Amino acid sequence: MKTLVAPRILLAEDEEAMRTYLARALTNAGYEVCAVESGVAALPLLESGDFDLLVSDIVMPEMDGIELAQHCAEISPRTKVMFITGFAAVSLRASREQPSAKVLSKPFHLRDLVLEVERMFENAREAQP
Repeated sequence: MKTLVAPRILLAEDEEAMRTYLARALTNAGYEVCAVESGVAALPLLESGDFDLLVSDIVMPEMDGIELAQHCAEISPRTKVMFITGFAAVSLRASREQPSAKVLSKPFHLRDLVLEVERMFENAREAQP
């Protein structure tokens, strides 16, 4: 009998309240979540951990989410990427530079986040041979 393992999500969000809400919603939905405050803090976790999904704010100090996603593609190419942002122009840039990434625009309901994450994992399962 195969044991189901909860998908692992790395969450990078610089705003503490938002990070807490997102992490709680994803944990309550059954995911294993590691939440950090910056792209710089996320990098070593990507290098040492095995994450199924990176959920990253785009606009963060030191290293933005797009740069983090580029590092993620090199370090852990099988990790999917979802961006969250409150800036429409930044959302367009993310779509151009990371076309396979999902972009979720703020404000959004936590239910919408969980549904999008579930959809990403469903699509990945369907794509497997």
